[in-house]
Amino acid sequence: MRRLRPLLLSAALLLGAVPATGAAANAAPAQAGAGGDPRPLDQVIPAPASVRAHGDPFTLTDDTRIRVGGHAAAARGARDAAQELAEILRPSTGYDLPVTTRGDAHRGSGAIVLAHGGPRSLGEEGYRLRVGEQRVVLQARAAAGFFHGVQTLRQLLPAQVESDAARTGTRTWRIAGGTLTDTPRFEHRGAMLDVSRHFFTVEEVKRYIDQLALYKFNRLHLHLSDDQGWRIAIDSWPRLATHGGSTEVGGGPGGYYTKAEYREILRYADDHQLMVVPEIDMPGHTNAALASYAELNCDGVAPPLYTGIEVGFSSLCVPLERTYDFVDDVVREIAAMTPGPYLHIGGDEAHSTSHEDYVAFMDRAQAVVGKYGKTVVGWHQLTGAEPAEDAVVQYWGVTGEEEDVADAARNGNRLVLSPADRVYLDMKYNEDTPLGLSWAGYVEVRQSYDWDPGRYFQGVPESAVLGVEAPLWSETLENSDHIEYMAFPRLPGVAELGWSPAATHDWEDYRVRLAAQAPRWEALGIDYYRSPQVPWDSGTR
Repeated sequence: MRRLRPLLLSAALLLGAVPATGAAANAAPAQAGAGGDPRPLDQVIPAPASVRAHGDPFTLTDDTRIRVGGHAAAARGARDAAQELAEILRPSTGYDLPVTTRGDAHRGSGAIVLAHGGPRSLGEEGYRLRVGEQRVVLQARAAAGFFHGVQTLRQLLPAQVESDAARTGTRTWRIAGGTLTDTPRFEHRGAMLDVSRHFFTVEEVKRYIDQLALYKFNRLHLHLSDDQGWRIAIDSWPRLATHGGSTEVGGGPGGYYTKAEYREILRYADDHQLMVVPEIDMPGHTNAALASYAELNCDGVAPPLYTGIEVGFSSLCVPLERTYDFVDDVVREIAAMTPGPYLHIGGDEAHSTSHEDYVAFMDRAQAVVGKYGKTVVGWHQLTGAEPAEDAVVQYWGVTGEEEDVADAARNGNRLVLSPADRVYLDMKYNEDTPLGLSWAGYVEVRQSYDWDPGRYFQGVPESAVLGVEAPLWSETLENSDHIEYMAFPRLPGVAELGWSPAATHDWEDYRVRLAAQAPRWEALGIDYYRSPQVPWDSGTR
C-alpha cells in the first residue's frame, strides 16, 4: 500500500483561502506515548460489529514476526495483507518485522498471524481479530477481509505508527487484548470524486484512495465527464480528451487520463480493495463532448468550451443517430478497460432534454451498457424513465420521499443513498467555510453522521438499499488539501454508516472516537476542519 505522505500546503491555503485548521495549524496536541494504555478494541472507525475485551495486551517488539498460514486458497490475499502491515509498521517502529510462511503460524509467541478461516458469515469482507499477550491472530476468508483487518490493526496502534520515521523515546507498541469480529452492514460503501470540474492527477487520486481504504470504503466512483471537462482518453473519439479535457472551472489547463493512467488508478484501487465505478454523464452535462465534435450537435455547430459552474444547459442530440455511435464507442472502450460490473451513465439535471427525448435516450443508452456486459448505475432521475431491471439508482435528493424512486426500489432496483444534505462532502460546514457550495444547506459533522440509511427512504425496506456513497464535487476544489479539508472529518462517518451495525450508531460515542482520529490524520499529513461539534482535545491519548 502506498503510505500517505504529508503534502506541502497549497498556495491557496498558504495565502489564507483556507483557514489554517487541522494538520495545517492549531493542531490537536500530539497523541500520548505508545507506552500508555492501548486503545480499546471498540474505539476504532468504523465501529466493529462485535467486541469482547479479555486478557492482556499484545506488545509489538523487535522480535515480532508476521506469519502467514492457513488454507492455500487465501494465501495470496493473506501474504499481500501481511506485506502491507509490515510496510506500515516498519518505518515508525524501526523493527524488521519479517513476513514468513515458515512453521505453524498458530504457534509460538511474538507473532502477528494472518490465517485463512473463520465462520462463513464473515463473507469476503469480514474478519476476526484475536489479541492475546503472546500473539495476534487475524482470520479472514478472502483478500478483502485480510485487508480490512489490517486497517483495524493500524487504528488500534498509537497514531505515531503512521510516521515515516521511528520516534525517539517510543518504547512499546501495544494492542488491547480481546476478540473482535467484524462484517459490513452494506455491500456498497462508496465515495465519488469529481475529476471533471477540476482535474486531479493520478497521484492525487491515489492519495484519496489511501484515505478511503483506511476506513474500509470499497467503491471509488469517478465522475469522468461533465460540461467543464472530459477526463478519459477514447481512441475512437480522440478530441474528447485532447480538446474537451483542455480546461476546467475557472479556465485552468484541465487534463485527462490516458488509458494507461486509468488502468494504473484501477490497479491501485484494486490493491486497496476498492472497485472503480466510472461515470460518463449523459444526455446532459455534456458540453465538453459537444464542444469537441460538431457532429454531436443537432445544428452541427460546436459550442465553445465551458468554464463556469451552471448546470442543465447542455444535451446530446437525442434524434441524431450519430449520438448512439458515440455512446456505443465510449461505453465499449470504458467497459473493456474496467473490470468491475458497473458503469454509471449519470442522467441527472438534463433540463435541456424533453421528457420524451430523455426516456428515449435512456432506453437506448441502458441497452448499450448491457450489450457490453455492465450493470447500469444512474442518478435517481433515471427513475423518471424506465430503469433497466438490474439498474442501480443513486439518490442525491434531500427528502427521501420521491415516489418514482420508491417505486423503482419496490420493483427490484437497488438504491445507493447519497442525500445531498447529509453526505455531499462539497457542502459547506457553515457560512464561513471558504470552500464548497451550500445549495443543499450547511452540513456539519453531526448532520452528516446522524441518520440511518436503512430507514431513510420512505416506503423502501433496508433490503433494497445497496449502500451509501459520499460524493465530492469539485467546482471549488483544486488540490488534495482542498479535498481533505472538505472530506475530513465527515468522510469517516459515512464509512461507519455503511459498515457498522445500526445499533452502534450513537453520536455522543462517535464524536469521541472521531476526535481520537485527529493525531493519526496529523501524522499522515491530512488537513481537516476542526468542527466545534467534536471534542478534539479528548482524542489526544
